[in-house]
Amino acid sequence: MKKALGFFEVRSLVAAIYAADVMVKAANVVVKDFNIVGSGVVAVIIEGDVAAVKAAVEAAREEAGRKGQVIGINVIPRPEEGMDMLFN
Repeated sequence: MKKALGFFEVRSLVAAIYAADVMVKAANVVVKDFNIVGSGVVAVIIEGDVAAVKAAVEAAREEAGRKGQVIGINVIPRPEEGMDMLFN
């Protein structure tokens, strides 16, 4: 079964690190990628079962939103096979 992808984008490196910590503690997910986008924006990408990814992203939205400005979140339940090439 394919794993879901969760995207969490926040303005603040500290908030992004905190968000990643919250997500892995809130549900059975792993951090797949961590990107410093620029202008203070950092994107954290997680992977796991759909329900776990949704729970993790929501937990991070609530907690990390207190530490920095949440730019956007998204969950892709069943990404296409070719999506993995974006993270290598």
